[in-house]
Amino acid sequence: MTRVGAIDCGTNSIRLLIADADDRGRLSDVHREMRIVRLGQGVDATGRLAPEAIARTRAALTDYTALMRDHGVARVRMVATSATRDASNRDEFFAMTAELLGTVVAGAVAEVITGTEEAELSFRGAVGELDPGEGPFVVVDLGGGSTEVVLGTREVEASRSVDIGCVRLTERCLHSDPPTPAEIAAARGVIADALAEAFAAVPVQRARTWVGVAGTMTTLAALAKRLPAYDSEAIHLSRVPFGDLLPVCEELIGMTRARRAALGPMHEGRVDVIGGGALIVEELADALGRTAGIDELVVSEHDILDGIALSIL
Repeated sequence: MTRVGAIDCGTNSIRLLIADADDRGRLSDVHREMRIVRLGQGVDATGRLAPEAIARTRAALTDYTALMRDHGVARVRMVATSATRDASNRDEFFAMTAELLGTVVAGAVAEVITGTEEAELSFRGAVGELDPGEGPFVVVDLGGGSTEVVLGTREVEASRSVDIGCVRLTERCLHSDPPTPAEIAAARGVIADALAEAFAAVPVQRARTWVGVAGTMTTLAALAKRLPAYDSEAIHLSRVPFGDLLPVCEELIGMTRARRAALGPMHEGRVDVIGGGALIVEELADALGRTAGIDELVVSEHDILDGIALSIL
């Protein structure tokens, strides 16, 4: 039995998984946690990580490394995705991660991974508990700064990462509260261009099952299921028909921030960007319905974080 620590640092959130891995590579959760740090704040406009964003991430990572030491983690891997790929001052961020991760395992430092690597890790985490007979799967990891579209059954057959996510789209297009029709139309245009790029590389028309991962997808599932509060056990591997999913998306897009904040399953760190995520999900549902005949979304709580933990082995 090996105890591993996996950290996924994205544009919007930083997440920790401490797990025990058996000889067959199966994971058993010891501790799982997520914090919204908005590391990608303003990166799309400035090309730099904001000092306050690095400070928020440092505070969360300080707590995470303490937890890993307390739990006796033997191996650790931290992956940094879209925001740090795009930042000109990323060396400052990586020096900070080396300082803190080195207190758990000597020499450990965060890694920037490519969009292809990100897609493969997300796929591995997302489909591990699904019946291969339901494949091919199209796995969509909708993050803050990028979205990964991956096709495969047991292994990845095609993937593409595109620079569109709930934070990036909101900062670029959705400035009013609630967004104006013109802003929404502009956002749909940006999404259409990004998804056209993804679909040119990934033959989604072959997919039989759509699997969605990350916070936008799981929050939409919680709202579609009318849960009074976020419940990961009720959400994990739940199936959301488009007839339930799309009305929730449409409502969120037109809501004020105050109304979104009052929703029981809504994390406070997603309030201002979930409308952008809902727009992306709407466009994905439309495309997958037309090209692959898919009419529901399967939502997985297991994603790139689980893939990172498995990759350590």
